[in-house]
Amino acid sequence: MTGLLVIGDVVTDVVALHAHPVATGTDTPADITLRPGGSGANTAAWAAHLGVDTRFLGRAGRDTGEWHMAELARTGVRPHVRIDPEQPTAIVISMVDGAAGPGKGERSMLTNRGAGGRIGVADWTPALLDGVGHLHLSGYTLFAEPGLELARLAMREAAGRGVTISVDPASAGFLRGFGPERFLRETSPAGVVVPNLEEALLLAGERRADAAAEVLSTRYGLAVVKLGAEGALLARGGRVIARASAPAAAVVDSTGAGDAFAAGLLAGLLSGLAPDDALRKGCEAGSAAVAQVGGRPVADRSPGTLSY
Repeated sequence: MTGLLVIGDVVTDVVALHAHPVATGTDTPADITLRPGGSGANTAAWAAHLGVDTRFLGRAGRDTGEWHMAELARTGVRPHVRIDPEQPTAIVISMVDGAAGPGKGERSMLTNRGAGGRIGVADWTPALLDGVGHLHLSGYTLFAEPGLELARLAMREAAGRGVTISVDPASAGFLRGFGPERFLRETSPAGVVVPNLEEALLLAGERRADAAAEVLSTRYGLAVVKLGAEGALLARGGRVIARASAPAAAVVDSTGAGDAFAAGLLAGLLSGLAPDDALRKGCEAGSAAVAQVGGRPVADRSPGTLSY
């Protein structure tokens, strides 16, 4: 299996699991944990957990940067994280619905990109690609100008070395602001795209998952659409060729499920699995992620996790 480089965001996740609707203007009881997160960092952690030789490029802040590097290393990732002396690490407040019912585990997020919004070409070195066979980009990297310049540089150098490239759009909200067609154009060197359903429909201008996957696969070569509890589907060259169901899981928190899926899929593809088997591996990782609080593959509470 070849090495993997993930470029993306590292985030301090404040996860609030509440069993009742959030009450306006007063208190709502919740179980609150502080955990390391970020779409790119989560994907890197899951990939390392699944046995992939993984390195991660990101930017953290003066407040928690050392903690984040230690947490990435603890999962087996080789972190290349620059500490920003002026900005705090990106913070996401994730409010997770813990009430029984169809919405259980769904989350609403408040985001401050902090140091992550300043990652750029100064954070890059060509040596990051030494021993790497695949580059994976979190879409968050593209949504600020310095990160966009970094993404262009990294993809150009990766393509020059014959390194394959994948991209996860990461956020439908940011994607709308950036522009779907612009995103397709900027990420054209990638051969794999891994959107969720909302992102896929937005990028493809379609109304159905299979149609969106087919359209996107004509742009990238391989398109994998994450469907949450419904599993995922994979299209190649304009045709859906594989579908997979998500294993049954007791949903606790959907944070990081898509990141885990991407890691499982990439681990499968990099190890030479057939597309349908790689798709199932992605679904298995996603199901494992929703069965725990937080977006990283931890069986027990990590030493750096705080609970309130």
